[in-house]
Amino acid sequence: MKPTSKIAIIGVGQVGGAAANAIVLSSIASEVLLVDSDIDRRDAQVQDLSDVAYSQKGVTRVQAATYEEAAQSDIIVITAGSRHFFGQCSIDYTARNVSMVSNIIKSMVPFKASSILLIVANPVDLLTSIAQELSGLPRHQVLGAGTFLDSIRLRGLVAASSIDVYVLGVHGEAQVTAWSMTKIGGSPIAKALLPSSLECDKISDECREKAEIIMRTKGSTPYGIASVVASTCTSILMDKRNIRPLSHYQPEFGCCFSLPALIGRQGIVGTVHMPLNDEEKAKIDNSAKKLKARLEAIHKDCDLV
Repeated sequence: MKPTSKIAIIGVGQVGGAAANAIVLSSIASEVLLVDSDIDRRDAQVQDLSDVAYSQKGVTRVQAATYEEAAQSDIIVITAGSRHFFGQCSIDYTARNVSMVSNIIKSMVPFKASSILLIVANPVDLLTSIAQELSGLPRHQVLGAGTFLDSIRLRGLVAASSIDVYVLGVHGEAQVTAWSMTKIGGSPIAKALLPSSLECDKISDECREKAEIIMRTKGSTPYGIASVVASTCTSILMDKRNIRPLSHYQPEFGCCFSLPALIGRQGIVGTVHMPLNDEEKAKIDNSAKKLKARLEAIHKDCDLV
C-alpha cells in the first residue's frame, strides 16, 4: 500500500539532509517537505533528494515548503541549529539555538492538531521542553531524539548479542546508563556476565567520547541521528508501539528528558517504568532539576511565549 503520510524537515544542512535521505529510502511517507532559511541550499537538497526518491520508484515526493505548509504535516522534524565549535562558550551556543528553535515554532503555529513534533537540535532536552510549551500541541505529541542514539552506540560498544540496555536522563554529560536494568538474552547482566568482564563506567565514558570525536572532526553526527529519525518516524506512522529512550515531558520535574517510552501514532503512548537503583535514580533526578532551573532562567531572561 502506498504511504499517504507527510513528513517535514526543518533545517536541511548535514543532519537534516541525512534525515530526509533516510526517510526517503525507508519509503514511509508520500511527501517529504524541506524547509530552510537558506533557500539555495533547500532547493539544492530538493533536487538531490528527488533523485533518491526516483531510485525508490517515486514512492516519496520531495518538495520545498514554507513553515506554514510544513506545520500541516503528520510529523515535523526540527534539526535546525547552530554548529557547536569546541572551545565555544556553551551559554552562547545554547542561547542561539533556543532563539532559533523558538522563532521556528512561532513561525509554524498553529500546527495541525494531530501533528507530532520531533526535536533533534541540541541541547535536545532543553529545546524539547521549550517546543512543548510554545507549540500548543498536547505534551504527548512533542518529543526529542534524546538518548536514543546513545543507547544504540552503547549496545555496539558492549558487542554482545541480544543486549537490552538504555542510556537515560538528560542528554550529554549528565546522561545515565541504566546498568542495573540491563539484560543479555533476557537475563540480568549481573547473572549473564562476570562483574569483572564488563567495565561499565569505561564503556559509558567511551559512548560519550565517541560522539565528541565525530563532532570534533565532522561537526555533526548526520548518519547516526538520521537512522534514529527514520526509525522514530516509522514507529509513529506505523503505530508500532516500540520502546524507545526519547525525550518527553516528565510531569514530576516539569521538563523533558529521556525515559523509555512506547512510541505510536499519537506520539508518546506511555512511559515505561524502570526500577532503577538508587544511584542511577539520584543522578537522573539531579540532572532533571538542573534542567528545570535552566528552563526557568530562560523564562526570566527571554520572552518565549
